[in-house]
Amino acid sequence: MALMDFFRKKSSGDVAKDRLKLLLISDRANCSPEVMELIKNDIIKVISKYMEIDCENLDIQITQTESDGQNGHVPALCANIPIKDLKHKDQLR
Repeated sequence: MALMDFFRKKSSGDVAKDRLKLLLISDRANCSPEVMELIKNDIIKVISKYMEIDCENLDIQITQTESDGQNGHVPALCANIPIKDLKHKDQLR
């Protein structure tokens, strides 16, 4: 199952790369890396309930986007989550 891939042991380089990404994202969003990790884990948990996803290649970022109003640039959550398969009704928990 793809969720088990999420818990597999990563190399120290992968861990360092993930921490750096998380630090940059949290800086842009003005929230702590811990909160960003909680958000990422919640997104994975919810989507995994309905779809089999590729946790190894997902990418969740905070970017800046132009506001419709007069707020200028505002943070936006962008997620690229590869879907391996949709779960059938009998697989939903």
